[in-house]
Amino acid sequence: MFRREALAVLAIFFAVSFLDFILNGVLLASTYEATSNLWRPMSEVSFTLVFTITLAVSTCFVTMYTLLIEKKSLAAGLRFGCLFGLAVGIYLGFGSYAYMPIPISLAISWLVGSVIEMTVAGALVGIIVRE
Repeated sequence: MFRREALAVLAIFFAVSFLDFILNGVLLASTYEATSNLWRPMSEVSFTLVFTITLAVSTCFVTMYTLLIEKKSLAAGLRFGCLFGLAVGIYLGFGSYAYMPIPISLAISWLVGSVIEMTVAGALVGIIVRE
């Protein structure tokens, strides 16, 4: 059973890393440029920390699914991922908006991006970790 969980963690890590790149590196690049005074210069970004955080979240996601979801299936994974993404997106997007002078469009983008990323993660865990 541990093999499936480890495979799910790796699959989610790579999927979320890819989707993060598309969202933040491509789609939101102009928004980040317009608000560059809020962010570290790229030379100061710790990609080691970014990847460590992504791996930790992937591990927590799979562990929560494994421990909390009784009937494991694609549908259960999608529900879990969507709900998890909604919670993270609200907290990340609108929590940041409450404290930082970011555009509302960025908060909404983070919300939508989180829901999409975690729904994909839910689909992966639902397919890989099953009865």
